[in-house]
Amino acid sequence: MPHVLIAAYPWIKALHVVAIVSWMAGLLYLPRLFVYHAERGTPGSETSETFKVMESRLLKVIMRPAMIATWILGLTLAGIPGVVEWSAGWIYVKLAAVLVLTWFHHWLLARCKDFASDRNTVPARRYRMMNELPTLALIVIVVMVVVKPF
Repeated sequence: MPHVLIAAYPWIKALHVVAIVSWMAGLLYLPRLFVYHAERGTPGSETSETFKVMESRLLKVIMRPAMIATWILGLTLAGIPGVVEWSAGWIYVKLAAVLVLTWFHHWLLARCKDFASDRNTVPARRYRMMNELPTLALIVIVVMVVVKPF
């Protein structure tokens, strides 16, 4: 089995990158939708209902499948002999950042449910601040994977 994975490595890696890009797009866009929804989406209004559809579809159609694919493909890559040097520290920092993104994904899911039931209590300003989290995590992940500083 490992020889099959080694042969498929470039394809697995390419699909992993596509999944990451798709997931990150959602992690960056959904909080921005929440900003607009919190500012302009009076509960029950047509605008609010439109935001609800956009948010739900983004989560269900793009973000959830992309997160699952990112994890499955990433774990597959980690299982290929020679891809990860487990004695190096960079991989653990990278994994911690991925866990932060996964937590953030689920935090956004909970906020989407709040908006869907017209119970959002988070101000637009907090969504603006939270929108920076995926960017910071992305920077950490890319530096860890490309530079491998330790």
